[in-house]
Amino acid sequence: MQKNIAIAALSLLSIACTTQPPVDNSTPKKEHIGSWQLVSKTTTIRDSVTYSNLEGQKTIKILNEDHFAFFTHEVKTNPQDTTEKVAPQFVSGAGSFTLNGRVYAEYLEYCNYREWENNKFEFDLEVKGDSLIQSGVEEIKELKINQTIVEKYIRIKE
Repeated sequence: MQKNIAIAALSLLSIACTTQPPVDNSTPKKEHIGSWQLVSKTTTIRDSVTYSNLEGQKTIKILNEDHFAFFTHEVKTNPQDTTEKVAPQFVSGAGSFTLNGRVYAEYLEYCNYREWENNKFEFDLEVKGDSLIQSGVEEIKELKINQTIVEKYIRIKE
C-alpha cells in the first residue's frame, strides 16, 4: 500500500512540475471588433459645435481585424405608426484601417459620397466596456472640410 501511495505521490509531483507554455501577453486586445450602434455625435467646425439629433436614423459601424464599414439609414420614430412618413436617408462607407494603441486610421475606399473616397482619417479610439469612443479630425482640403468629430457607440449584443 505504501508503494501505491508513493507511486501516486510521484505521479502528482510529475504533473505539477510539467512546464506550461508561457502566456503571450504581447497579443493586442481585440476589444474593438464587433458591431456598434451610434448613440451620440458631436461635430466642431471652427468655433461652432453641433450635437447631432439621431432621432429618426440609425447608424451602425462594423469593425473586424482590419476593415470597417458603416451605414446610416432612416427609421421610424414610432414603428407602430403606419402613417408616419420618413424622409429617405442612406449613407455608407467602408475600407481598411490600422490600429496602433489608440491611434485608429481609416482608409475610406468606398462611400456613397464619392468625393470622400481615397482619404485617410486619423482618430483616437477608446473602448470602455460596451462603449466605443472615436474622436479626431476629418479633413479633405479639396472639399474645404475640416471638422472635429466625437462619436460614441454602444456594442450591439447578439
